[in-house]
Amino acid sequence: MIDWPTIIREHGPIVWQTARRLLTQDADATDCFQKTFLTAVEWSQKESVRNWPAVLRRIATSRAIEILRWRTRNRTRMDSLPVVADRRLTEPHELLFGGELAERLREALTELPEQQAEVFCLVCIEGFTNIEAAEAMGTTANHAGVLLNRARQTLRMRLEAFDPNRVKP
Repeated sequence: MIDWPTIIREHGPIVWQTARRLLTQDADATDCFQKTFLTAVEWSQKESVRNWPAVLRRIATSRAIEILRWRTRNRTRMDSLPVVADRRLTEPHELLFGGELAERLREALTELPEQQAEVFCLVCIEGFTNIEAAEAMGTTANHAGVLLNRARQTLRMRLEAFDPNRVKP
């Protein structure tokens, strides 16, 4: 029997942090949090879970990407500036640029194929290794690496126009 209150108490902060980092709005993060644990219940009924933190981060990442896609499709705009992850930025123009870049990255993630977006978030945002991401996604480390490389290439192309240091022809 799975002790859900303990799992939520121990791993809830990880799920919240993952959702909040990608979604920036508390209401969306709350929806993602709930959907993550509902999906985890369904998942645990089908197979045993050996690594709750990895599984919950994967589910939270997937659900957050779904919410971002829904938001993009419905053209819902954020009312406030996005959360800036890099606290080293102190100047107002740096904060604005960092927030705008973060929002552009979120939008670009919604345009990636689901597995590419998921592996990118797990490795580049959540700090998983390729092997850990592959295990969480139920694939090989090689396949996760290929997906990550494709995601990075696509994101690099999409965000290239946003680079303020780029010399325009």
